[in-house]
Amino acid sequence: MQQAIEQLFLEDFSTAQTFPGPSRNISKADVLSFAALTGDKHPLHYNDDYAKSTRFGRPIVHGLHLMALTALGATQLSRQLTASMIALLEQQASFKKPVFEDDTVRSQFEIERIEHRPGRVWGKLRIKVRLLNQRDEIVLAGQHVYAIRYRAGAKVQGNA
Repeated sequence: MQQAIEQLFLEDFSTAQTFPGPSRNISKADVLSFAALTGDKHPLHYNDDYAKSTRFGRPIVHGLHLMALTALGATQLSRQLTASMIALLEQQASFKKPVFEDDTVRSQFEIERIEHRPGRVWGKLRIKVRLLNQRDEIVLAGQHVYAIRYRAGAKVQGNA
């Protein structure tokens, strides 16, 4: 029998809480699959000769590919939000360092702000997102904002 996963609601979070995300090695096949999925054919992402002439010296992983690797849905935390998550409302990212084929990246999540909405059944959870490479360098820094339900009958007060 499978054990039920404890569900979290907006009132269960506090600022500065952190949650780890998964680690992933980015292969050439990943880069080519992303290019095929998006239709992005810019040679910076897959053409060695072209990329040698750029400041990067070799192909870089697409920024949107990196943003996708910060998906909360790939984390253990997501399994704890199946009863409360309504939607991803906003996503923002800044790219700090290039990521190359065969790099390994991992995501980190930190609760930045909880926006309570008195009189509503949900509020906003603002999460600081980071993607780090195998050298623990931040390669992406960003933010996600989610609509998260309150537990039924919760008393809602000001913002945290």
